[in-house]
Amino acid sequence: MALTLVRSFNVDTLLGPGGALQAALPAYEHRPEQLQMARAVERSFSERSYLLAEAGTGTGKTIAYLVPALLSGRRVVVSTATKTLQDQIFYKDLPLLKDRMGLKFEAAYLKGRGNYLCLQRFNAFSKDPTFGSREEVRHWPLIQTWATRTETGDRAELEIPENFSAWPRLSATADTCVGTKCPLYEQCFVTRMRREAESADLLVVNHHLFFADLALKGAGRRTEGVLPLYEAVIFDEAHALEDAASGQFGTSVSNHRLEELARDAVAVLPDTDSRMGTIRALAARLRSHAEVLFTQAPRVLGLSGAEGGVALKADRMAMLAGPLEHVRQSLAALSSFTASEREPELLALARRGGEMAEELSFLEKADSPDHVYWAESRGRGVFLRASPIDVAKEMRGRLYGGVDTVVFTSATLAAEGRFDFFARRMGLYDDEGVPVAEVRTIAVPSPFDFEQQAALYLPTHLPDPAVPGFIEAVAEEILRLCEVSGGRAFVLFTSLRNLERAYELTKSRLPYQVLKQGERPKQQLLEAFREMPSVLFAAHSFWEGVDVPGDALSLLIIDRLPFASPGDPLVAARIRQLEARGEEAFEQYQLPQATLALRQGFGRLIRTQKDRGAVALLDRRIVTKPYGRAFLESLPRARRVEDLDELRRWFNVDSN
Repeated sequence: MALTLVRSFNVDTLLGPGGALQAALPAYEHRPEQLQMARAVERSFSERSYLLAEAGTGTGKTIAYLVPALLSGRRVVVSTATKTLQDQIFYKDLPLLKDRMGLKFEAAYLKGRGNYLCLQRFNAFSKDPTFGSREEVRHWPLIQTWATRTETGDRAELEIPENFSAWPRLSATADTCVGTKCPLYEQCFVTRMRREAESADLLVVNHHLFFADLALKGAGRRTEGVLPLYEAVIFDEAHALEDAASGQFGTSVSNHRLEELARDAVAVLPDTDSRMGTIRALAARLRSHAEVLFTQAPRVLGLSGAEGGVALKADRMAMLAGPLEHVRQSLAALSSFTASEREPELLALARRGGEMAEELSFLEKADSPDHVYWAESRGRGVFLRASPIDVAKEMRGRLYGGVDTVVFTSATLAAEGRFDFFARRMGLYDDEGVPVAEVRTIAVPSPFDFEQQAALYLPTHLPDPAVPGFIEAVAEEILRLCEVSGGRAFVLFTSLRNLERAYELTKSRLPYQVLKQGERPKQQLLEAFREMPSVLFAAHSFWEGVDVPGDALSLLIIDRLPFASPGDPLVAARIRQLEARGEEAFEQYQLPQATLALRQGFGRLIRTQKDRGAVALLDRRIVTKPYGRAFLESLPRARRVEDLDELRRWFNVDSN
């Protein structure tokens, strides 16, 4: 380990009043909340225990956990939900601790394989480069030059579109990587990244990479994982862990994945190789049968017009039995032929074909009581998926037995003041309710004065969300609210359908720049939003991990309480599972999940001690339904406002 520290350093000398942090940044005000959390994390490391730490916005939680992690002398993984926080930690917080506060350590920033150029696949692609459009062809000379100069191979160094269609053929995945058998293994950018990580004290990753690595190692795959051995884990933005773990511990077969296999097969050997005729024929057969399957699947499974996914039902899957069997036979034929060869690329094709055939059988049977099966379409992609209903068992089996120190932190972990919901979902208690390890909890409040800085507008004149005409009434209210705030608003929706409808009803009537999620990359939308008074219509990813401090964001409008749709296959399966145990699904799952989601949305508004603004929740149920109290009690204590005139007066206080 590279970590060397002055022995007198501890959490108090670094973060306490007059400590090293204040000495490094004279303008930095001491935060008692930060020190409180840092002490709790320090105790968790010293006792080798688990910690659930809720830290309100503005606490300074990243520094609060990084300092004790670095002082521990152990290799620690810090996993985040968003690339934004990953960047902040690696490029802002860690340099502060190292360059300004005297801590000496080595840190590594890790991403998934798909972010890095694969030299072997780049060489193969260069022999016959093909692109999805003429626009993409323009980027090829730049990529060629970059490939000869880059020291990291990270595509983030390139100015290419996010949806650049050729990139999957220039990078490797766990499926396509042949590991140590690759002739360019020693020069490989992922190999270099892994070796840097092996000498680092702190590894900064994201949740998807962390759980992909955990799933890969747990499955006993021959392909190497990315992360080296580690002794402790800190999960920041831990509220997002369940979804990340569900996705990585599950199974997915898509038309994209089958097409990639067929494409790799015809590129694996030179045209002069005598085996290429057979491989081309097998790949063409696979393509043909996959096209039939994924052309029929949307109609048979009822995907057309569905928002989100649809459950895979036995009767409908039976209607696809023929196409599924043809694809399996094609995979088996390709796998059988390439398995008899010696080249690592051919053996990798054999492994991939065999695994996909097994996964299709698992998906077709859809009979595991621990999994939920569903299909979804995204753009041109059709996906057949299975995920564990409850990740608690996976967390206990794959993670907790191997590390004795785990810190979970977020601004939103406690529902109605209790950590039980999150702890159960994360498997921190076994089926009998016994803790799997010593688990401590701490809730550190935000230093912000929400009663002075924020207003909560709760109108009751709008119709119930279930009543026809709700979204039309919401659109009119959006217009009135934006007139009060002068734009400068996020409008957050719980469904894309409502987003689209409200956007169409208001975009030509708003005298501000109007932006919509999906029209541009997320970062570009935020930059445009900050430039001038704007109204941004968004859903899903904008409910969390978005930081717009200052006057640019002064109004946050939420269309309805963020209950997860019971029509979502995974949500429905979790509800059925709880009911089968005799538990109350609404009280123990749907309500606490929704309160945490609402708190995440609310948290987009006040980001600094100088921010001031209003949150408008347009769902009358928070006032009229008994469960509304749970939502209100979970939110910061902002000033409650019930009519637009009062809200207008509240806003005008700031301008007078």
